[in-house]
Amino acid sequence: MRDEVDLVVPVKTLDRAKTRLTSATGGDPVSHAALALALAMDTVSAALRTPGVRRVVTITSDPAVAAEMAALGVESIPEPAQPGLNEALVHGARTLRSIRIGALQADLPALRSDELQAALEAANARRAFVPDRQGTGTTLLLAAPGGELDPRFGVGSAGHHRDSGAIALLGPWPSLRCDVDTEEDLRLASMLGLGTHTANALPAWTT
Repeated sequence: MRDEVDLVVPVKTLDRAKTRLTSATGGDPVSHAALALALAMDTVSAALRTPGVRRVVTITSDPAVAAEMAALGVESIPEPAQPGLNEALVHGARTLRSIRIGALQADLPALRSDELQAALEAANARRAFVPDRQGTGTTLLLAAPGGELDPRFGVGSAGHHRDSGAIALLGPWPSLRCDVDTEEDLRLASMLGLGTHTANALPAWTT
């Protein structure tokens, strides 16, 4: 159906992911990798439950990530030879060849399916994006049906996506806008309600 979207979720190898969150796990590399994986799994799990999302695919070269995603019923596509987040998303979009494609960041551990669904509906078949809570980054980018994704992630991506013609979606979707890069972000996400995987990765977490 033309109103359904396939989402591409990029996930770095766990040894490179979320380096600014090391304080949340006391600097232990095993615990840190588990937390980084948990963030992605909660994000993907919420997306899978969202009406209007037909398919979720991760872009990753980490076998551990691919194995855990397979357990959720999610296919993983290896990262392309050319490095970079935008290159990975373009590669994923071309591989899927979907009528409508979207890019969802993998660090939304409080994501609620109803908020993601509301954003998809608000896009109304337009190329659109959801800025993060600071208003400078991007958590979700949607292509128009049959159109190019044209990702411009990186520093100031919200402005870059706006300048490229994408419509900014600014609804009441705190969980969709709460990406996690720092311990403070994680605390804010916990106030919204962490997903099961992230909550279990932080057994001693208090708010």
